[in-house]
Amino acid sequence: MTTTITYEQLADLAGTDLGYTDYRTVTQDQVNLFADATDDHQWIHVDPERAKNGPFGAPIAHGFLTLSLAVPFWTELLDVKGVTTKVNYGLDKVRFPAPVTVGSRVRMTATVAEVVEVSGGYQIAVDQTIEVDGGTTPAVVARGLYRFYA
Repeated sequence: MTTTITYEQLADLAGTDLGYTDYRTVTQDQVNLFADATDDHQWIHVDPERAKNGPFGAPIAHGFLTLSLAVPFWTELLDVKGVTTKVNYGLDKVRFPAPVTVGSRVRMTATVAEVVEVSGGYQIAVDQTIEVDGGTTPAVVARGLYRFYA
């Protein structure tokens, strides 16, 4: 469910639990396209037959592919009205505690950790966790930094 607020409400967003996104299935096509985009064709990602005998029993998504899903997930969680520009400012403390095997379903949960005023707008720090359906360890844990300008 998307939280919709106005630009003026950003200042009071700290501590807000934004809930969960819908699940998305990670496909081999996505993994292959990411491998092409990043020139990372390690067999554990792109060779399903060989990966069956690897440490995870299946091909796994690149950690940075899983992290990049935070972009579409983020748009499911928060919509800020009355802004002229929204910027992904950066990430802090990124970790990949568990692999995502191809065919897995993943979703993200997020909580706004802090809101600070910056020149012409606000920056929010968001604690984000991408989890695998049925898993016990998160696939990605990161703090996202986002800026909003009026």
